[in-house]
Amino acid sequence: MDAQLLAFVAVAAAMVALPGADFTVVVRNALASRRSGLATAVGVAGGLLVHTALAVAGLAAVLVTMPVLFRTVQLLGGAYVLYLGLSGLYAMRRRATAGADEGTEPGGRAPSGLRRSLRQGFLTNALNPKAPVLFLSLLPQFVPEGQPPLPRTLLLASVVVLLALVWFPAVALLVDRLGRWLRRPRTARAIEGGSGTALTALGLVLVTGPLLH
Repeated sequence: MDAQLLAFVAVAAAMVALPGADFTVVVRNALASRRSGLATAVGVAGGLLVHTALAVAGLAAVLVTMPVLFRTVQLLGGAYVLYLGLSGLYAMRRRATAGADEGTEPGGRAPSGLRRSLRQGFLTNALNPKAPVLFLSLLPQFVPEGQPPLPRTLLLASVVVLLALVWFPAVALLVDRLGRWLRRPRTARAIEGGSGTALTALGLVLVTGPLLH
């Protein structure tokens, strides 16, 4: 039994399940519909696939060692997360003033297409500047000495993506299962407000904070 691989699975599972922007976006979109939540979850996994591919190719090391490039990605990611957060807060305000009887989804808008949900999940993860640092610091620790690094790194990267493909759709399905209660006007407004505030705070930290490495 590969003890290092089992240890990595445990660490990676905790990393994937840690609440953050990905989790918040999946929950928010799953409130609109199950299909929207699942599309967002797949988008998040796609973003992770980009990060793992960069780590395997060694390009993430270039990104981390170039402050200007890293800061550019950090600003883009922060701006996008901030946009999602402010959009959520604005939608919550509209919903509170217009009422819950307009036939719109949580968020105050007509149901958007699956492509939009997929894109939101993908960009939220792909533009996360912390991910390259995490992968570069985490993956090498689980490559046994004497083994070729590339096959092992590919295996570890695949584990991360597979965990995301399990966890985030499970979150979306759970939110949909609890939808009758979660979509009550008062509860929906509370979730929208909480998710909007969380995303806004995360975006502000990324935009105004120092370099993360």
